[in-house]
Amino acid sequence: MQDTPLPEKTGVLVVGAGQAGIAMSAHLGAAGIPHLVLERARIAERWRSERWDSLVANGPAWHDRFPGMEFSCPPEAFPGKEEVADYMAAFAGKIGAPVRCGVEVTSLTRLKDRPGFRAETSAGVVEADYVVAATGPFQRPVIPQIVPESAGIVQMHSTGYRNPDQLPEGAVLVVGAGSSGSQIADELNRAGRKVYLSVGPHERPPRAYRGRDFVWWLGVLNKWDMEAVPGADHVTIAVSGAYGGRTMDFRRLAGEGIVLTGRTESFRGGVLQFAPDLAGNIARGDAYYLALLDEADAFAARNGLTLPEEPAARVIGPDPDCVAHPLRELDLKAANVTSIIWATGFAFDFGWLKIDSFDERGAPLHQRGAAREPGVYFLGLPWQTRRGSSFIWGVWYDAKYVADHIEKQRNYLHYTPASEGNA
Repeated sequence: MQDTPLPEKTGVLVVGAGQAGIAMSAHLGAAGIPHLVLERARIAERWRSERWDSLVANGPAWHDRFPGMEFSCPPEAFPGKEEVADYMAAFAGKIGAPVRCGVEVTSLTRLKDRPGFRAETSAGVVEADYVVAATGPFQRPVIPQIVPESAGIVQMHSTGYRNPDQLPEGAVLVVGAGSSGSQIADELNRAGRKVYLSVGPHERPPRAYRGRDFVWWLGVLNKWDMEAVPGADHVTIAVSGAYGGRTMDFRRLAGEGIVLTGRTESFRGGVLQFAPDLAGNIARGDAYYLALLDEADAFAARNGLTLPEEPAARVIGPDPDCVAHPLRELDLKAANVTSIIWATGFAFDFGWLKIDSFDERGAPLHQRGAAREPGVYFLGLPWQTRRGSSFIWGVWYDAKYVADHIEKQRNYLHYTPASEGNA
């Protein structure tokens, strides 16, 4: 029951009941490790209330799921956001996950002079031997401080966008051309809005190639298991499952009426300034796309796969005028831009976690999820162990590693030398 008091103590406290927390509970339960999952709202709440209405998963249902339970939609379909949230809730019910919804953890500290941690929550205090911060990668929306409120423009992060009717009449600038920004810009353009899309560095895989979805190609080419390169800048990926799934081609979007610009840099006197990097960003995205096709073709030939040839996929059209002659500035009033949507990512927010395991930027210090503070773990972080770590299927494998690590540490602490036992 949700209104029953919290237990005074638990073996493992899992904070968050999104895909990371539910995967963690599944593995802890399978190992017989007592645990409690606390969720400040509902299971998979961010899928329900912090995403736009038409959002679908970026991967097909056969791939973006947990083992042992399929989506109710066809395997090749892209589940909607409510379907994903319902799937998580159903999976939690299937495994009997001990989830308490509506309980927010406000502070967590290490106990003094004895093992374990003390969590202060909106429903009371609970102690735990181990803690897993499963709050995921999408914590605090980031809006660059470029356009002041005094400009009189409606501004929101992509987490606040729901549908075109939500915005005032007029043109819209979407800043950020990863999966969220490019999909939102496409939707607004289809709704008849004039759209400007600010495009930064990105990777754009084919939605499908030679009869296989890109998630399959990244799997067989071992790219999902790529590890993060220390110090490297990891650029966003532009991919979409919307409208049945299609390759995110910025030239096509321009041909459909969207005006592409470079990165949004500054704002003065009602005028936005853009970096002169649009053509380079588009070209590097194309290079990534073509290189992936090359690898796919080589893999198919090496393994004798009789997949249909697709020469048309290699045709790259000419640069549209907005790329060949890019805007360097945009007078918002003259262009009738009344809204800006910032699809500019997220920052970590671990203010509740009072431990010494963060760098100067607030990013967790960890080794494959095990924090520098013994007994604390992170789960669902981008590139936690590999490229796929923050995806539904990828977090499942990271959760298994964390559960195994907790079980190993528990076994160490339960060990008693024979001599002490005899005494």
